[in-house]
Amino acid sequence: MDYDLKDLSQAEAGRLKIEWASKSMPVLNLIKEKFKQDQSLRGLRISACLHVTSETANLMSVLKAGGANVRLAASNPLSTQDEVAAALVKYEKIPVFAIKGEDNKTYYRHLELALAHQPQLTMDDGADLVTIIHEKKHQLIRNIIGGTEETTTGVIRLRSMAQAGVLAYPIIAVNDALTKHLFDNRYGTGQSSIDGLLRATNILLAGLTLVVCGYGWCGRGVASRAKGAGAKVIVCEVDHLKALEALMDGYQVKTLKEAAAEGDVFLTVTGNKNVIGLEHFKRMKSGAIIANAGHFNVEIDLPALDKMALNRRKIREYVEEYQLPGGRCLYVLAEGRLINLAAAEGHPAMVMDMSFANQALSVLYLKRNGSKLEKKVYPVPESLDKEIAKLKLDSMGIKIDRLTAEQRQYLVEWKEGT
Repeated sequence: MDYDLKDLSQAEAGRLKIEWASKSMPVLNLIKEKFKQDQSLRGLRISACLHVTSETANLMSVLKAGGANVRLAASNPLSTQDEVAAALVKYEKIPVFAIKGEDNKTYYRHLELALAHQPQLTMDDGADLVTIIHEKKHQLIRNIIGGTEETTTGVIRLRSMAQAGVLAYPIIAVNDALTKHLFDNRYGTGQSSIDGLLRATNILLAGLTLVVCGYGWCGRGVASRAKGAGAKVIVCEVDHLKALEALMDGYQVKTLKEAAAEGDVFLTVTGNKNVIGLEHFKRMKSGAIIANAGHFNVEIDLPALDKMALNRRKIREYVEEYQLPGGRCLYVLAEGRLINLAAAEGHPAMVMDMSFANQALSVLYLKRNGSKLEKKVYPVPESLDKEIAKLKLDSMGIKIDRLTAEQRQYLVEWKEGT
């Protein structure tokens, strides 16, 4: 079996980690039993580019149980859990191409290896597989019936491709399912980003000023968790509605230029590039900590900071010190890559249970319906989204009310008034 990982001897530690995550993923486990019984994905070749974590391993196990032939590469050079990669190879016999800390050349070589079995379906977290296929491996498109996309950044790229008329096969935007972005992005990113920040630095958030760049679902989550830890939160936005919402949620709202002089910690969650740049570095106080929770490492203009610095050194495992003229020092975490997976373990399994349930059911939907779909970005079917929410509540032993026949009729009746 073809694979490339750090150390196969770590497999047992990875197996235990996967087992622990599985205990918090009851919805995915139900889907696994169904897939295993029906062999719903028999013979389907899937190339996946996802963060190689214990939660992702459980998704891969589900797909294989359904009969799929899966190959997996990492969707970020720093997000791989090496022991999990080893366990997938040793115990699940799934080809994995991922090493934590791999350089860019290795990263893209791994993506090409994940595509080596000529997939019929792609699973992306950031749209790198789709981009490679469209730019370098166009010959693969004839085999592909569809794909899925996990994250906001990837969906933005794919919608841009669709709008330009170059998207060559249908993609389901898993990120946009309500059971994904309302929970994964808000509660998952919120908790895991703060977790990564604290693991990397061991700072006390209480009393510090934390600047959140971007108030989408991820930014909402980060701001909420930082506030809960006692930080004073400033939100920076380019969208008037989101800025107004942040203000009404109780946060200070300022331009980043204003916030730069006040912040102790800066965290970007925008999906855009060069959000924090030279004009902001010049205004930051000495000791300021800068991190990113967006998918790609472009949100902080590190080349500008590097050019500005007199010297730089690694001071902790995920902390790099930039020494600036005048004696100031700024600290960048995890090379500007997504802090929650580089310095911590990503989202809790309980949240990823819903996200990856969406992935698994979207794969099945594409297998059955992909040939009938147009070459555009689709939402997860509403019926699947609602079923996942129901299964999650059922797994937690929570019951909810039901509409009576009279209430259902009232909701569709237009004549009855006061």
